[in-house]
Amino acid sequence: MLGVEQLTITAGSRTLCRELDLAVAPGELWAVLGCNGSGKTTLLHALAGLAPAAAGRVTVADKPLATYSRRELGRTLGILLQREDQEFWGTLADYVLLGRYPHARSLFGWNAPDEEAAVRALGAFDLKPLAAQSYGTLSGGERQRARLAQLWAQNPRLLLLDEPLQHLDLRHQLQTLELVRAAVRGAGKAALVVLHDLTFACRCDRVLMLRGDGRYAAGAAAELLQPERLEDLYGCRVRAFGNGPDAHFIPVI
Repeated sequence: MLGVEQLTITAGSRTLCRELDLAVAPGELWAVLGCNGSGKTTLLHALAGLAPAAAGRVTVADKPLATYSRRELGRTLGILLQREDQEFWGTLADYVLLGRYPHARSLFGWNAPDEEAAVRALGAFDLKPLAAQSYGTLSGGERQRARLAQLWAQNPRLLLLDEPLQHLDLRHQLQTLELVRAAVRGAGKAALVVLHDLTFACRCDRVLMLRGDGRYAAGAAAELLQPERLEDLYGCRVRAFGNGPDAHFIPVI
């Protein structure tokens, strides 16, 4: 689904990630972990073609990223950005429908399948009662769910999610991660998810750790989510409770 070969990403004079090799297969859910400024967002932007990498090659569905048109790429890859600076003046339903743009057959409106996809997405994120409400009046958490619903309506095969759980209450954090897990396992999608909550990272299949100095580690979640590795990554003591998907970690003073 996603191939990364010898990818190097930089920020100014810093090399955030050096010669990254990564293969993300259908059915895999990856957690991307690292301290603030370690390159997680920069990496996702490079993988989506939104920012150039210093070196390396990215393929999506066995096709070089650079050869896609934007609409063609939108039918295969979807990215949830950490920040959205532009306002939207329509309704929540209108906003979610924008996710169908890569699939639209006409510039003059949406067809029935587009509208049905948007309705399903609204339902998936508990937003149907708010569909007619102005997007500008939504709370921070409701906007975050709206942004996720727009991506759900887009229905790409590869999901790049930059802190998708931010602003969400506990129930919707769990609901969102379970929706992503179900899509990956049931629909053959693949996902890379930037996370700060290690409890949710434990529910992923594989982990990519970025150290922000060019070094990285990638592998099975059970292998990498260990206190000694997390202490090295975050620079603080970590205590573990439980095992496997039910494990959780807390920092220790």
